[in-house]
Amino acid sequence: MAFESSTSNNSSTLSKEWSFRSTSSSSISNNSSTTTNYLLSHCIRINIEPVEKLIPVHHPYYKCIVTLKTPNHHHISCLATQGKLLYAASGNQITTFDLTTFSPVVSFEGRDLSSGGFIKSIAFCEDNKILTAHQDSKIRVWKRHRLETTLPTMKDKLRRFACAKNYVQVRRNKRKLWIQHNDAVSGMTLSNGLIYTVSWDKTLKIWRATDYKCLESLTAHEDAVNAVVVSSNGTVYTGSADGKIIVWERGNDKVVRHSRVSTLENHRSTVVNALALSKDGKVLLSGGCDGVVMAWEKEGENDRMVESEVVGSHDGAVLCLLGLDGHDLFVSGGADRTVRIWGRGEGECGSGSKGLFCCLGVLEGHDKPVRSLAVAATILRTENGVVSVCSGSLDGEIRVWEIMVSELINNRPPYMKKY
Repeated sequence: MAFESSTSNNSSTLSKEWSFRSTSSSSISNNSSTTTNYLLSHCIRINIEPVEKLIPVHHPYYKCIVTLKTPNHHHISCLATQGKLLYAASGNQITTFDLTTFSPVVSFEGRDLSSGGFIKSIAFCEDNKILTAHQDSKIRVWKRHRLETTLPTMKDKLRRFACAKNYVQVRRNKRKLWIQHNDAVSGMTLSNGLIYTVSWDKTLKIWRATDYKCLESLTAHEDAVNAVVVSSNGTVYTGSADGKIIVWERGNDKVVRHSRVSTLENHRSTVVNALALSKDGKVLLSGGCDGVVMAWEKEGENDRMVESEVVGSHDGAVLCLLGLDGHDLFVSGGADRTVRIWGRGEGECGSGSKGLFCCLGVLEGHDKPVRSLAVAATILRTENGVVSVCSGSLDGEIRVWEIMVSELINNRPPYMKKY
């Protein structure tokens, strides 16, 4: 059963489900991708309720094992996994699937209605609460799939509403509390007890996860912010329609205060749509509207991120990026309707040195742009070197892919030296 976050269903705004705010236009190719390294053969589709099963013609190192659809068959705007459940946002609903059986979960009772509009991001708190970021500029907190509160909370607003200095100008003749977003909340992530949200209102906000109090609001960019990722040591990266990636670090004092430490400005695209970090936080990948995927790495004594290389590209805008924990691999989804796997080529002559990033695989099958990616954590078969990844598309389908990570790494290009 799905639980709703909006009662409206305006078809004229469906395009906002996957859009990234930008002051400049960029063309998105709808042509079929011409793959470079590996090609996934077409799958044979057999309709089996309640999901569509696929009998794939196997590629040696990856394959689609199942295709899922939400009850409303709307565009998939974001995916997230927790335990054995996959959460899929489509239209104004979130549908959950059991990843062990690939069936919709039907045990939820009741529905919660709100005016939240399209869901841009899903995250999870340690106390089994679900956070959703919405087109209407709010963050909603759900417990047992019932709405518990909305951020900023009423308590937080009452604490600040009487003081004039707590208000900021958001547009002509309109002021709002600084703790409020005033445009779509485009990205959200949790780290070290803090909730980080970014918005098309150009701000980065930090909230305390225990009581949902807004601790900071930073004017992060000159244009809409589309993506945010946080490393395990608390370093924050934000990507924007202004073409920049800004690096933020938290101070050493007890008070939560983040400051800008550097700006990564050499992105080839005028719009940064997606970011992904390696588990150790030493490699950052970014993707933009020009289809280019770029790598940034920590180098030098100050351990700052610097431009490393152009990893490769999609035949259209890069819409999502995902790092595979425990592996030096990344996955991207694009407007060219493909999912691509990126990894390093082997170092010189087997010396163990790190080579250039390259495309290790192209996963085909979606009929429309791929908007979201998630690791199916409960069905990771790490003992066999197999990782399962879910991809959600504007075609209304969710595909679950099995990737043989060990085989991909062992059969990567043998010599790609980084100069």
